[in-house]
Amino acid sequence: MVTHIRRSIISILIITAVFGFIYMLAGTGISQLAFRHQANGSITPNGSTLIGQDWSATKCPGHPQGSCVFHGRPDATGPYAAVVCSSNARNCTPSSGGDNPLVANNVSGSSGATNLGPRSQTLLNNTRQLVSYWRSLGVEHPTPDLVTTSGSGLDPDITPQDAIVQIPMVAAATGVAPSELQTLIREQTHSAQFGFLGSPDINVLQLNEALARLK
Repeated sequence: MVTHIRRSIISILIITAVFGFIYMLAGTGISQLAFRHQANGSITPNGSTLIGQDWSATKCPGHPQGSCVFHGRPDATGPYAAVVCSSNARNCTPSSGGDNPLVANNVSGSSGATNLGPRSQTLLNNTRQLVSYWRSLGVEHPTPDLVTTSGSGLDPDITPQDAIVQIPMVAAATGVAPSELQTLIREQTHSAQFGFLGSPDINVLQLNEALARLK
């Protein structure tokens, strides 16, 4: 009896030491040595390269707000809110039903998918509002990615085509020649991982940081 108890206690101590401390410290150490930037949140002076952010509030003297930078997929921009009022709801402010953004109607929230189906009138209304929003900034033909929310709600990347359609807007607001912006987009484009996983993408934060250096 005593022997079994002693063995059980020793086993618990060993398992706790290995999986509670050694494993944790080893994982932290390896991540700091091999993936320090990612492990620490990929923070730059302007944000994180792992988390999409709202660029619509960027001040652009003499031009529409947000028009002097490239934008990611819509989350905190455009007609999004967490609550859609039912017809018999009381004390509820009607709003459109996009994803739950980081900030909706000046109220902090979470982010996630909408679950709006292809026949949803709310989805259609949101998309039309986003098309109008982009055209007001100078993007005449926004891509489908730019008028629909990302699945994660926090996507930091866009496709090269998403960036290319924004060139007229950014060129008009910054004075940078479209040819220079095209070169910048090519330089910031990351190829598919290992050459075949996924598709080429651009990190919006890194693209805007490169744009700031160019300006």
